[in-house]
Amino acid sequence: MEPVPKGQEPPSWDELYNIDLMPSELFLKFRKEIEGFRIGVNLEFYNAPTNDFQTKLVLKPLSPDRRWKFVCKPIQSEVGVLSKKIPLAKFLNLQVGMDHNFKLNAIGWKWKLTTCFGGDGISRIRNKTTLGLFPGMDLRFCWRADYVLPEITGGVGTDEPLFNMYSGRLQASLDRVEAILTHPS
Repeated sequence: MEPVPKGQEPPSWDELYNIDLMPSELFLKFRKEIEGFRIGVNLEFYNAPTNDFQTKLVLKPLSPDRRWKFVCKPIQSEVGVLSKKIPLAKFLNLQVGMDHNFKLNAIGWKWKLTTCFGGDGISRIRNKTTLGLFPGMDLRFCWRADYVLPEITGGVGTDEPLFNMYSGRLQASLDRVEAILTHPS
């Protein structure tokens, strides 16, 4: 909490609260369920800052205890196997994978720790919200909110003012929109 120095105006509401509804990623996913497996084709469009396009072919079991998924990226000449997200704590997950890149003729391992909280663990929330439009058609919105909660402080007999209010901050954005088309078997 930083008080506004004397002679300066406090920040405007536009500087404190910003919500960006223009997604930087658009995904179109086609899914087909066959014999206990889901086969998917993902078309992924990335806007600013890279303006990129990726395709992925995905195969994974439909069972609730599935532990893996197979991913093929034909444009990058890559195939890989990813584990399911393994819960380590209530909000902390680990995912591991192995890839083979045919262009580089290289095999590599990767891992990722994820959480719905980001940043310092308290000031960022990331989430996915799915909206079922009708059977076989879902929209998924991946959003993020960085925030600092408002504070009211004060003091008597100290160098602090009797009443001081810090209005907090909010930076929210819609990062990705996914259209998911599923054709059941």
